[in-house]
Amino acid sequence: MWQMPTSMVAATPVWIVVVLVVAAGVGALGFYAGYEYRGSPAAQTATVENDTLSILGAGTLTSFFPTLASDLAGEVPGITAPAAAQTYEGSLDVTSAITSLAARTDVAAVADLRLVPSLLEPTYASYEVVFASTPEVLVYNASIPQFHGINSTNWGAVLVNAITTPGVAKFAVWNASTDPNGYNEIFDMMLQGMLYGGGNASVYSHFYEGTPGGYATPDPATTLIEHESQAATLLRTNVTSALITYRSYAIANGLSYVPLDPIVGLAANDSTALADYAKLTTEIISSGTLTPVHPAPVLFAATVPLNAPNPELGAEFLHLLVSPQGSAVLAAGGAFTPIFPAWSDHPSDAPAILQPDLVALPAWASSFVA
Repeated sequence: MWQMPTSMVAATPVWIVVVLVVAAGVGALGFYAGYEYRGSPAAQTATVENDTLSILGAGTLTSFFPTLASDLAGEVPGITAPAAAQTYEGSLDVTSAITSLAARTDVAAVADLRLVPSLLEPTYASYEVVFASTPEVLVYNASIPQFHGINSTNWGAVLVNAITTPGVAKFAVWNASTDPNGYNEIFDMMLQGMLYGGGNASVYSHFYEGTPGGYATPDPATTLIEHESQAATLLRTNVTSALITYRSYAIANGLSYVPLDPIVGLAANDSTALADYAKLTTEIISSGTLTPVHPAPVLFAATVPLNAPNPELGAEFLHLLVSPQGSAVLAAGGAFTPIFPAWSDHPSDAPAILQPDLVALPAWASSFVA
């Protein structure tokens, strides 16, 4: 299991996500499907310390959070949410900015539910809000003949064949030590090999050097290390030919993709999936030390850091995020599956405006952050 500054324990039971289906035109006020949008504490000028909403978020959220930030600014007089106050990057970069660089932000959002409890609590945060899920998918350049006929079962073999064909651009990978998608794509490859033949190294070994379970070094012959912010452009310009990323990123950028088996794509949480996840590990560099990481279902989480310039405004943003209005933005095109009520490791520590939106983490999820 991943042993960052605090340990994380393998999960058990069944993943049950409460999906709130909403229409894009749902407004922010009133009642919808049992949800009450409560008045904004940020609208009370006495509680506002800073009129600018600041956000540090996981890279794929750059297609979703600015919309909600703008919505909030339009609903609360005197509040602004400029792009200059929002930064979207690898989730481990987000936590490092807060813990190592003393960054101050009203909202911090990450792509792994383990990061806030293990890296920010209790010194930099007191609770997390798990607000959505999205699986991993294989994104590819559909104009490349070698990808014709690719599907959820054969994608591993097709990908290897395509990338090793002369003239086909390399496979794009993320830095696993700064971005959860970097270690998730390693696990996707291992799981594909494990479930569809050849062992967990059958796909992995074509793209990474190093024994599975240890530190994975991308193979320069087949891979190109890139940032999520550049991935869509590089794919369209044939600098890279394929990549593994979140469904939310693929949909937001209009990219061709293949959905993966639910276990392979880190979307499943039944006992079979959890047993398969427990068999695998990789290593990342954390504080200069090799640190083990195990697979976990992809769940996005957010918090208001304890040093937030305007914690009331941050809490109001999270309240909007899990509302029908926020769920509609996240769910557009099938990008995310919103979770409502949202899950929290410490719901009683959340601000009053958020507590009615939260329930305790399910047992299987809480075991990941114990």
